[in-house]
Amino acid sequence: MIDFKNVSKYYPGDCYALKEVTFSIKPKEFVSIVGRSGAGKTTLLRMLLKEEEPSEGEIQVDGKNIGILKQKEIPIYRRKIGVIFQDFKLLPNKNAYENIAFAMEAAGRSEEEIAEDVPQILSLVELVDKAENFPRQLSGGERQRVAIGRALVHKPDILMADEPTGNLDPLHTWDIIRLLCRINELGTTVILATHDREIINVLSKRVISLDKGRLIRDEENGRYIV
Repeated sequence: MIDFKNVSKYYPGDCYALKEVTFSIKPKEFVSIVGRSGAGKTTLLRMLLKEEEPSEGEIQVDGKNIGILKQKEIPIYRRKIGVIFQDFKLLPNKNAYENIAFAMEAAGRSEEEIAEDVPQILSLVELVDKAENFPRQLSGGERQRVAIGRALVHKPDILMADEPTGNLDPLHTWDIIRLLCRINELGTTVILATHDREIINVLSKRVISLDKGRLIRDEENGRYIV
């Protein structure tokens, strides 16, 4: 599904965020991208989302070089990818239902589709009873579950989570990790970027390790070793 082929990202001043990174991710895999702050995790995700362009190399998704996508094709491409952020990025004046519905409205989905899909998504993220609660009325874990629900509205093939538990306590952290595993079991490819050693070691799934922009380790049933 995803192929990084000798991908490098340079910035002015002879500074690089990624250097000659090569790996592949199969459909329905759960892959963790790990490394210390500044290792290149977020840059890698931003390039997959077409928010950054490689300085060298090629990124393919479903066999197509995303570097040659036309500007008008990028929004359609991005619907393949759901994104979860550390800081939730919810709309404070909309409740849980409306935050998820708004993402569908912005994509031009009909009222009938919204009325059918949003309750299903709220059920998946276990927030049916919180549908009318605003972000300020939700715990950090609940807000992150709303954000995950919003990321799922386009039924993406890929779900990217960039430090999704960075602002959560241990209890809510594991709620979110269990939910990501469940989404993966339902057939979505999950890419988790984190520097949380305990999560990685308990998950015992594939781990790609970055250090100073270089891929230094790629292991099935991997552990956090940087």
